Amino acid sequence: MSLSSALYQLLIGPIEIIFEAIYGFSSMILDNYGLSIIVLSLVMNLLLLPFYMRADAIQDEERAAEQRMANGVAHIKKVFKGDERFMMLQTYYRQNNYRPYYTLKGFLPLVLEIPFFIAAYHFLSNYPPLVGATFGPIRDLGQPDALLRVAGVSINLLPILMTAINGVSSAIYTKGFPLRDKLQLYAMALVFLVLLYKSPSALVLYWTLNNLFSLTKNLICRIKNYRQFLSAALAVGGTALLVFALVFYQTSSWKHRLLFSLVAVCMLLPAALAFLKKKGALPRLSIPKGPDPKLFLCATVFMAILTGLLIPSAVIRSSPEEFVHLSDYYSPLRHLLNASLLSFGFFVIWLGIFYYMVKDRAKWAFGLILWVVAGVSIVDYMFFGTGLGLISAELKYDDFLEFSFREHLINCAVVAILAILMFLVYLKRQKIVVSALSVLLAVTFCMSGVNALKIQTSMAGFRDRIGDDERQAEFTLSRNGKNVVFIMLDRAIGFYVPYLLEENPELRQQFSGFTYYPNTVSFGSNTAHGSPALWGGYEYTPEEINKRTSERMVDKQNEALKVMPVLFSEAGYQVTVCDPPIAGYKWIPDMSIYDGYGINTYYLEQPGCVPESVKNLDQIWKRNFFCYSIMKCAPTVLQWNIYDHGEYYGLAGAKSAFTNSALSLKSFPAITKISDGDENTFLALCNSITHSRTLLSVPSYELPGGNLTMSSYSEEQLIRTAEGKPTLYMDTELKLSHYHVNMAALMLIGDWLDYLKEQGVYDNTRIIIGSDHGYYIDQFPELMFDHNYGGDGVFSLNPLMLVKDFDSDGFTIDPSFMTHADVPTFAVEGLIPDAVNPFTGKPLNSDAKAAPEQLVTLSHDWNVTDDSEYGGCTFPKSMWYSVHDDIFDMSNWTYVGTW
Repeated sequence: MSLSSALYQLLIGPIEIIFEAIYGFSSMILDNYGLSIIVLSLVMNLLLLPFYMRADAIQDEERAAEQRMANGVAHIKKVFKGDERFMMLQTYYRQNNYRPYYTLKGFLPLVLEIPFFIAAYHFLSNYPPLVGATFGPIRDLGQPDALLRVAGVSINLLPILMTAINGVSSAIYTKGFPLRDKLQLYAMALVFLVLLYKSPSALVLYWTLNNLFSLTKNLICRIKNYRQFLSAALAVGGTALLVFALVFYQTSSWKHRLLFSLVAVCMLLPAALAFLKKKGALPRLSIPKGPDPKLFLCATVFMAILTGLLIPSAVIRSSPEEFVHLSDYYSPLRHLLNASLLSFGFFVIWLGIFYYMVKDRAKWAFGLILWVVAGVSIVDYMFFGTGLGLISAELKYDDFLEFSFREHLINCAVVAILAILMFLVYLKRQKIVVSALSVLLAVTFCMSGVNALKIQTSMAGFRDRIGDDERQAEFTLSRNGKNVVFIMLDRAIGFYVPYLLEENPELRQQFSGFTYYPNTVSFGSNTAHGSPALWGGYEYTPEEINKRTSERMVDKQNEALKVMPVLFSEAGYQVTVCDPPIAGYKWIPDMSIYDGYGINTYYLEQPGCVPESVKNLDQIWKRNFFCYSIMKCAPTVLQWNIYDHGEYYGLAGAKSAFTNSALSLKSFPAITKISDGDENTFLALCNSITHSRTLLSVPSYELPGGNLTMSSYSEEQLIRTAEGKPTLYMDTELKLSHYHVNMAALMLIGDWLDYLKEQGVYDNTRIIIGSDHGYYIDQFPELMFDHNYGGDGVFSLNPLMLVKDFDSDGFTIDPSFMTHADVPTFAVEGLIPDAVNPFTGKPLNSDAKAAPEQLVTLSHDWNVTDDSEYGGCTFPKSMWYSVHDDIFDMSNWTYVGTW
């Protein structure tokens, strides 16, 4: 990381995140980019108003001191010269408690404005959704406004309007000031005109509104008793907002209504406190004589370590390999540097600047707030939201982030009681507060150090394992031989296929020759339990794996992944394997398991393998670790909003995983080499596009330019039908996003199938598309198991199964009872006579499917890197069911027990 990047991350990054959060939330509520710019300007100026007013006060104090000493200074300069003048001036300044460098205070408002200008410039100039967005007469917020044309020349009016408002505001503000101060502000106005004249109209609109706010502030400050005026104005605005939120705001989300109401109450608070104070209803608090800078420093450093080191390091420690690029390897500890720079910039530097500027009474309140925030943050992180499920490398939870009303109630009660207790301690025992914060600071720092050490230790040898192989991935299909292709789509749901075909009939033509097996069951509900049987057959079901009690789990996983590749390699086929799932029980698979077998191996969709996705993933890691930490420290009623469906109000958001997988599939035509020879080939690969759920643009099913929410879709787009099937009502983000990525997967594979047809290798290629498991998304409650412990049902165990044989035609549906362990049998059928497992010597077939019942397992223990769960010789304890015949008939399912 360069020095300039580090400084930007430290000083500008925290401000830009605030911009993104305010703008993103207002866009979600208002659904209007122009109005959101107005809200952004208003909120930012209101937040900074006390500090700008304090900066103005400091500037006024400096100006008054200069005027008070002006005659004395002029006299000394007139009478004395050289060193004598210097000594006399120094003495005079000392007698008046003045230092020459105090003149720099006059530049304080400008110094404060520059970082906010840079953040606004970078954010509003690089926000893709603004391109093409209209607002009133502005045709494109992503371009200069060009509102006036004279003789064929476009003139941008917004910058001129901005400069005019700035000039009027400066004239009012500098009335009675020296000429030097007036020229300074007028020069700034001209500089902004030059800088912003050709800037996007969104940015100029924002800065024009800022200038209008500044003009309003200058006018109000000239009103006698302006504080009472501001309090009254906020009260009127708060009342109007509260009435709007409770009566007129049309929304189905009680959370949005609650947030509007909370903002309104905050606006009413100054007037309410003033009224209670006037009536003598407020108790007089015993305020210490002055603030304690040590308390402030301990609190801010603690929060910086908690959000910048401890929480991010805990996430990375769970799976360090997921947080590196294969093409540009560096230690995942680098992410801790980025997160800590953001957190220290936010808590220590910027809060420190504001702390320095406010008066002693406000500093005392600052310390109180930070003390309470520190306590609430550590309690929220340690004890609430600990069971939210799997989180991806993009910091997006596998399931929808949601808390029950009971959880909210408990959390609110705990937070309220804790805040009251900490407030009382702060009033009565402020010295204890510093000691307590010092202990918390030391503990969090040590825990962060332990996490960092564990991360570094676990990455030992990783570079050697992945090697420096920079070959471009490719696989060969021959026109005159036999080609066998097996594609595993992680978590693809078989039940969706009829709905996908109904919506997109072109898929039926692209997948001509395929047979769809809807009545297919997987032997496990996650990759650890489901992938062995998918790749290795019936010898690798969870039941059979558990019988081999003398072998490590990781060895049995690796063996299953090698069955088909080694079998075809020994039969003389050219074999290629890409991204085998959790090989070596590593999230970035250990390709060394294929060493010595003459098998070509490539990474296709791991972080950094697709160049287009590297920048996107870097943006996520650079920004969202800090945002995730803030979310985890917040009360549960706020976490859903900060989380923002895994986007954290950023542009990169949680789409990198989808991007990696989608670009991998898109690259298939380019990396498929067609041979005119008669060699036989076998290709096996895993792709996670169907695991990387995200909302997509319809009907293209591609990533949009900006972020999408459920409100982005019409009612028709939330309903899907298929002949003979129940209607799909996708009324939640969880349901809709899963449908979207399943459609995207088939569309991208369909494009590759068209390419194979064009190249003349389609008919002589057997293609099997299957998944390791499904996913239960609460689509049909009647298909939920009675003995579930997390919303599991038939969908959890209904994987995709599509098979195309040689020279087949048409699209058919076979309702026969199948399991995903049939894949190896499909692959070798008619090609390798009397095929046997090369590692056990047993026949490779589907005879085990003839048993009266198939034993399957439901488990939420997915983390194979957890040695406490997967370090032994059997699967972790889980729930077991038996099933036969029709998996959609719940009478065919029997709960067997838990072991």
